[in-house]
Amino acid sequence: MIPYEHFTQYYETDQMGIIHHSNFIRWLEEARVDYMDQIGFGYHRMEAEGIFSPVLEVNCQYKQMVHFHEWVQITVKVQKYNGVRLYLDYEIVKKDGQALCAAASTVHCFLDKEGNIVRLPKVCPELDEKIRAW
Repeated sequence: MIPYEHFTQYYETDQMGIIHHSNFIRWLEEARVDYMDQIGFGYHRMEAEGIFSPVLEVNCQYKQMVHFHEWVQITVKVQKYNGVRLYLDYEIVKKDGQALCAAASTVHCFLDKEGNIVRLPKVCPELDEKIRAW
């Protein structure tokens, strides 16, 4: 898995010139979308096949400030997966010095177009296999 890279932007900063904490949550989503592309079953394809994956829970522990004009790398790892729920862990590190800036996690489920919870092994075995492989 290639870590997702993000170059911080001026609009992401707060009055103190550091990246506002809410942007870290956006970066998790960017990294998650990239992760799905890397495993070969992106969100665009998943949703075209009628499967949606809402965020049920987000947890983020901030360790070190990030400033404007810095590169960060975000690694995504499957912590747990049971066919219905997907638990992901993230690490956000500064690309230059590899200092840990944040440790985070998200929990997701899978829904059909009507909003019913689905089991991926039954409705989309290919995606189930790809998640299990990583």
